[in-house]
Amino acid sequence: MKVEFQNLSKQYEPGHTVLSPMNFSDEVHTLAIIGPSGGGKSTLLRIIGGLIAPTTGKLWVDSEEIKQNEAALQQYRKKIGFVFQQGGLFRHMNARDNIAVPLEQVHGYDRAESRGRALELLERFGLKEDAEKKPAALSGGQQQRVAIARAVAARPKLLLLDEPTSALDPEYTTEVLNVIRELKEDGMHFIIVTHEMGFARHACDKVAFLCDGSLMEYGESAQLFQCPETEQLKRFLGKLLEWNI
Repeated sequence: MKVEFQNLSKQYEPGHTVLSPMNFSDEVHTLAIIGPSGGGKSTLLRIIGGLIAPTTGKLWVDSEEIKQNEAALQQYRKKIGFVFQQGGLFRHMNARDNIAVPLEQVHGYDRAESRGRALELLERFGLKEDAEKKPAALSGGQQQRVAIARAVAARPKLLLLDEPTSALDPEYTTEVLNVIRELKEDGMHFIIVTHEMGFARHACDKVAFLCDGSLMEYGESAQLFQCPETEQLKRFLGKLLEWNI
């Protein structure tokens, strides 16, 4: 799937530039966006997902220009799956309904279809026995797996994940990353903002390094990790690896 943007930037107020003007064009299958906090990673992901508008520039996904009016964005968002840092599940709904209700209300599924699809995904992600549980009764890893199931339920053409493991203990982090890797093996296109460097290196085809609101480096995962070109990326990776065993 081709993702392209030209002169894309985001400024929330004068003197507060989150993303400097940047250009990008490539076929995206599995892409990790990495970089220090405050570098603009989540902002870029939200622009790609049609959740916030850029200050300047144009964006194309799958050769379709993403028009920045609400009617067009509503239609575009239906084609995108989004997973947030802490899932964003509806607290008053059980796991099954968290998946089924959006299928009915947003995508036009009937009740039988939506419930069938929800149960299919819950079983696939090891959550069959948890279908009736509300989020408060689920572990962090289970909640994120439900969130991923909800995001892929309507078979989106692109899945966007914004640090889906940032609030999880290591054991639950592995659960969630295994689900994402499984989706990759099924051919799902995704872009993930992550601090999990092992996952970025070994499970994603390409990596983009954002720092200070700029796209500093982009390329094949193995090459970028083995031979970083900028001092910023060298320092970033050095800090992350300092305490590795």
